[in-house]
Amino acid sequence: MLNDLRTEALFADLAHFPVSAIQLAFTVVVFPCLLLAYSGQAAYLMNNKDHVSDAFYRSIPDGIYWPMFIIATLAAIVASQATISATFSIIKQANALGCFPRVKVIHTSSKYLGQIYIPDINWILMILCIVVTAGFKKQSQIGNAYGTAVVIVMLATTFLMILIMLLVWRCHWILVFIFAALSLIVELTYFSAVLFKIDQGGWVPLVIAAVFLFIMYVWHYGTVKRYEFEMHSKISMAWILGLGPSLGLVRVPGIGLVYTELASGVPHIFSHFITNLPAIHSVVVFVCVKYLPVYTVPEDERFLVKRIGPKNFHMFRCVARYGYKDLHKKDEEFEKKLFDNLFTFVRLESMMEGGSDSDDYSVYGQQTQRSKDFLLSDNNNNTFSSVVDLTISSCDSIVPATKSPLHALNSGTSSGQVSSQRDVDEMDFLTTCRDAGVVHIMGNTVVKARRDSPFYKKLSIDYVYAFLRKICREHSVIFNVPHESLLNVGQVFYV
Repeated sequence: MLNDLRTEALFADLAHFPVSAIQLAFTVVVFPCLLLAYSGQAAYLMNNKDHVSDAFYRSIPDGIYWPMFIIATLAAIVASQATISATFSIIKQANALGCFPRVKVIHTSSKYLGQIYIPDINWILMILCIVVTAGFKKQSQIGNAYGTAVVIVMLATTFLMILIMLLVWRCHWILVFIFAALSLIVELTYFSAVLFKIDQGGWVPLVIAAVFLFIMYVWHYGTVKRYEFEMHSKISMAWILGLGPSLGLVRVPGIGLVYTELASGVPHIFSHFITNLPAIHSVVVFVCVKYLPVYTVPEDERFLVKRIGPKNFHMFRCVARYGYKDLHKKDEEFEKKLFDNLFTFVRLESMMEGGSDSDDYSVYGQQTQRSKDFLLSDNNNNTFSSVVDLTISSCDSIVPATKSPLHALNSGTSSGQVSSQRDVDEMDFLTTCRDAGVVHIMGNTVVKARRDSPFYKKLSIDYVYAFLRKICREHSVIFNVPHESLLNVGQVFYV
């Protein structure tokens, strides 16, 4: 087992080095050392069969025993980082796929995406290690648990490799058969031996894996159903236009920031809100925060602003894009940047409608339709690429706040381009509403099982999923929304 730990020490930093370095280190150093170590221990056991329980330390010569003991201990400590790093990576990927509750992920490197730290998972690992160590009464039981986990991982890796060879690499079936036969003969032999050790400690990794699998399945099922409900219950623009400029309600002073996970369409929580309350803010901004798999998103490319409906509706959409090292600062700073980009969008929209004699502005306008098609195609996929020097002129356009639009704005101003009185009034109107107050509106969709659902479904959704939703990080915490200006809109969805 100690040799396995030294081997796993190589995989503790898989995300910190390129693939070629890992392949070279494993082929030139790790594999030959392992081969020599296992061959030497096998030769020693052939002459000393009674030392099978402690072959590694007994085979060390007396002169180098303590130096080897120190090195082996350090190797075991380093190898433990392989488990921690692998757990962090798996949880992060599961979180990105919606298969695990939201946890705090800290990126410790600006160069390598895989260097992360998850405090909650680190505490869980510590507790599990203490429980397993204290629960087992014999060292052999820990070895059986470790052996069961290793053999199952080897089998899973082999089956996944077979799929990759067939579907990705498209290798010849004879080569795949040779690889599968040679690997499975050895691994199935080990697996048959492990089956006899399940009742002697091998059941522990199986139970832990089953618990995590159950949690991931329940969370993924509830999350997918909730997202499907929000996607299918989006409000159509025809319904919004049918309400009129006042949305059929009293428009009170202020700006309402409606947070949603949808990058397109009007979320159902908005209709739920205006159906149950007789008033809505004079300006409504639908805010969608997206995290991209890049280190950072430049400030001038972070916000994408879009108008929803006619101008007199005063409804906008703002998509805020963040990299994994971009953190939400104080809420006031986020609001300030959002409103600055919103005002810039209104000015640019006015300029593009009125035209300009500036050369920069003319070149800018030639890219309008092509840029619009590109951004709208990205919008349908719920992903947004970094677009620089790009502006779209229409009532439903998306405009990233970049230096070039501001330069065009300054050029237009210097050439005598003046906004119409209506646009000036809109700027004053937005400023007045911002001074009146900003309210953050967040949806809270509660998923529950139907009354005629089976018992196991009620247990999974009403208790397990509800408990996971309760302990995971709330959106208000992630967005640093102040409680005094937070408004939660609740709705119940039955599955």
